[in-house]
Amino acid sequence: MMPDLEIPEQVPVMTLPGAVLFPQAMMPLQIFEPRYRQMLEDTLARRRLFAVAGLNEKLFEETGQFEPPYDTATVGMVRACQKHDDGTSNLILQGLRRVSVLRIVHEVPYRIIEIESLNTSPGATEDTLRNLKSRLQARLQKLKKLCTYIPDVMIQFLRTVDDPETFLDLAAYMLCGDANLKQKLLETLETRARYQLFSDFIDHENQQQTLLRKLKGDLGPNDISKN
Repeated sequence: MMPDLEIPEQVPVMTLPGAVLFPQAMMPLQIFEPRYRQMLEDTLARRRLFAVAGLNEKLFEETGQFEPPYDTATVGMVRACQKHDDGTSNLILQGLRRVSVLRIVHEVPYRIIEIESLNTSPGATEDTLRNLKSRLQARLQKLKKLCTYIPDVMIQFLRTVDDPETFLDLAAYMLCGDANLKQKLLETLETRARYQLFSDFIDHENQQQTLLRKLKGDLGPNDISKN
């Protein structure tokens, strides 16, 4: 878990489709829009903090509101940044804290939001959470054996994470390809409930991969249409 951090009441934010940052996770970002170039310059000159919020596409479709953010986002710190000759930059943002987006303060020259830190709760004893962590590790290991899209280094890295909540958030960030589910996981503040939600997702993935393997049989990837 992250230690207590002083998070300002107002921070810049990037509102991005399909983007969900979790505490402790490292998110690579490419900065090229003029507004975000200015945001990054100001951020690096101050506390190196800004938020990433997912774009609420359903709200956008219903209201036409300009880049409506989800109510739950994550504040992160710029850990590394490389600026290029053309004015664009590549950076690594480390998630620090879940926050509630209270309001949009202003849009120009870039979006500033007013936020409130969100506290998570375990929802279970430490022993129970560690048991859930072990079970999830076993599920992830099974998924790794069933498919090839999960790099070995990812599973190896997760084995080094001791804290159950941090393990869960990092696993969800790295291995959940469903942006809507990732947002729901970010919004689920009880760790035990979050474990159940993500474990159900991994169970479904394991079932799908098992079925695919049975259907595929001994055929190679280029011959699957012959099955």
